[in-house]
This record gives sequence, structure tokens and C-alpha cells, in this order.
Amino acid sequence: MTNWILLASQAAAGCVRTAVCLLLLFRLFPLGRPEKKNIITALAGAAALSVFLSLTGFPRQDLYFRGAEALWIVFCAVRLQGTDARMSLFVSIYYEIAVALWQFLSAAWLCILLQTPAFLADETGRGQLVVWLVHGLLTAFALYLSRQQKEKPADTFRLISLPVLAGFLAVILLSGQTVPGLPPDTLDTWIILAVVLLMSVLVFYTHRQYETEKELARLKSEQAGLLERDYTALNAVYTVNAKLFHDLHNHIGVLQQLLAHRKTEQALQYLQELQAPVQEMTAAVWTGDETIDYLINSKAARAKAGRIDMQAHVEFPRHTDIRSADLCAILGNLLDNALEAAGKVPEAEKRLIRLTIRRINQLLIIKVENTFAAPLIEKEGVLQTTKADKGLHGWGLKSARTAAEKYNGCLQTSGADNLFRAVATLSYQGVSVES
Repeated sequence: MTNWILLASQAAAGCVRTAVCLLLLFRLFPLGRPEKKNIITALAGAAALSVFLSLTGFPRQDLYFRGAEALWIVFCAVRLQGTDARMSLFVSIYYEIAVALWQFLSAAWLCILLQTPAFLADETGRGQLVVWLVHGLLTAFALYLSRQQKEKPADTFRLISLPVLAGFLAVILLSGQTVPGLPPDTLDTWIILAVVLLMSVLVFYTHRQYETEKELARLKSEQAGLLERDYTALNAVYTVNAKLFHDLHNHIGVLQQLLAHRKTEQALQYLQELQAPVQEMTAAVWTGDETIDYLINSKAARAKAGRIDMQAHVEFPRHTDIRSADLCAILGNLLDNALEAAGKVPEAEKRLIRLTIRRINQLLIIKVENTFAAPLIEKEGVLQTTKADKGLHGWGLKSARTAAEKYNGCLQTSGADNLFRAVATLSYQGVSVES
């Protein structure tokens, strides 16, 4: 094959590998959806890297070639999606090994079937046929993943475990065959790499189990704290009510004397003093869902401290399939952004936050409106953070949007007349609770 055709093929193959690995990382570690222009930049960089390494003489199956491509994928994953660098490096390295393994297996089995070593050489037409056979399967795998909107990270992990196990079995079967033109030590190397690849899957599975158990322990701890807080609040309400009831005859006597002497203003002031502790306790939102109650009431306390008028109208369904962690990601981030924006309004009387949660059939709508002072910065239809440290900020709306998309929902934002509006919609299903 001519050099320019080979270079173009290698560049395109590098783009496919990079795109599929980034999609895998996005599915395994769902944080934020990268922008389209950043994806194009990542693919262009992958193509340029493949061409550069090919021109410098590195074989496509060489360790340095695969390692350089894995590092580029890690850089893109960390910068574009905010994934953890260590886990991204772990996944990308073993992903490159898996792709190289299947390319080798495809070439080796074709060599056995057709009794020709030409499939082992990438620079030949038959070698390129093997390359695009594997990369065509990668493309089909990526298309399948992109269409599975409800697929969870655990489902993605199980899906990618199948080709790893199949590759291990295929290389073991290959050890009993005679491959034309294949040096004996090459097959031994791939057997070792297949074993390492299989062990990496087990290590990754163990790590995910550990992270899941740690998250469950954290949620149970938070739930215990929420129950204690609710018990304390209810106990305070009962104490206030009991005190008022105990002293009711005294209060009625005082009011009767004030009204008998036509001291109306003093009577009204006395009633307000009696009503103050009750109003303070009944202002709290009680939906029956500990996560929602905690989030709304804690944010309301922050709003009161910042002299922000926060209004809440909540109609939240109980016993749904919406996870508490996803609720925190959506409602917590939206309210945090609203508190920060409303708190920057110079006039205290114009600081406003309105929270509305409604359910319509099997659709949950979360709407947060707030006043703001700083101008909104929008780029390609996406709101940008106004904070100076853009590397650590700007992920709130992205995290909320990602959580909403797990439930076939979306997050829409708009701003006009100094009023910002964020609306999240989620589809949910009711779940039965055993008594």
C-alpha cells in the first residue's frame, strides 16, 4: 500500500480508538458531557499523534505507540470530562491492550484459516483488512453504547468484560495451533498479556465494589443524621406546642385584658410574639423524603442567613426509583448556584429564590428561579462559569444535567430580566416498599 493511504488509515483508526475509549470512560464514570468542539479536538489530536508516531518508525502494535495513545486519552478524559486521572489511566492502558489483543487474534486466526502470514503485517492490504475489521466492531460497539440511554456503569462494565474473557479463551485455543509466519515468543507474550488483561478486569470489579460499599456506608450515615435532625426538629415543635397549650389560659387572660382596655396594638404585638416560634418551626418543608427535606431546609437556612427570600412549593412523590445521590446532584447544585447568584444582588430586597417541585403523572419537574446581578456568559448554547478558577468550577450544571439524563430527562436553563431559570425534568417509576 502507498504511504499516504497507510497514514490516512492509521489516523482514522486512532480517531476510532480514542472516541470509543472516551465513550467508555464517560459510561463508566458519568460526570459531565464534553462539548462537541472538545471532542473534535480530541479526535484531531489522536489522528495527528498516530501519524507522527508512524512517521517516526514506531510499529502500531509497539508498546510506546499504545502508551502514547493511552496518555492522550487520559489527558482528554481529565480535561473534557473531569474523570479521575488514575482510573482513566488504568482503563485506557488496558483498553489499548484489549484492542491490540483482538487485532492480533483476528490476524492470527485468519492466517490459520487461509494459510498465509500476510494478515500479520499492518502495512499490507490484508493487514489493513484486519485493522478495519476490529475497528469496525469497535464502531458498532460505540454506536450500541451511545443508544443505551438508561445503561448504568455496572451494565457497561459487564458488557466490556465479555470480549476480555472471549479474548483470553481465544488466545489459549490459539496456543494449540500453528500460525504461519508467527515467531513462537510472540504468542507467549500475548498469552501473558491476556492473563494480565483478565486480572485487570477483576481488579476493576473489586474497586467498583469497594466504591459502591463506601457510598452505601456514607448514605446510611447521612440518613442516620437526617433522621436525628428530623427527630430533633419534631421534638422542638412538640415542645413549643405543649408550652403554648399549657399556658393557653394565661395567654387568653392577657389578651382579654388588653382588648377590654382597647389596647389593640399591644394585643396584636402579643399575638405576634406568641406566633413567632410556631411560624419558625412550621416554615420547614416536610415531604417525607429525608434527602429532599434536608436539602431544602438546609438551603433555606443559608438563604435566610444571606437575607435572601426563598419560596418553596414542593409536591414530591414518595417511593420512586430516583436515587438520593442523583437528587442531591440535581437539586443541590441548582440551589447552590441560585444561592450564590442571588447573594451577589446588591439590593437585599431583590434577592429571591423560588423553588417549585411538581409531579405530572410519571414526570417530575424541578424548577429553580433566582435573581442575579452578574451578566450571563453563554458559549455555543452552554452557560459558562463566571468564577476565576474555571478548572474547579462550572461542573454544577453539568453534573445536574448528567443526573437528569439518567432518567430520560433533561436540564434547560434560561435567563431574562435579571431572573435565571433552571428546569430539570425526570421520568420516574414507583417502587414497592415491603412492610
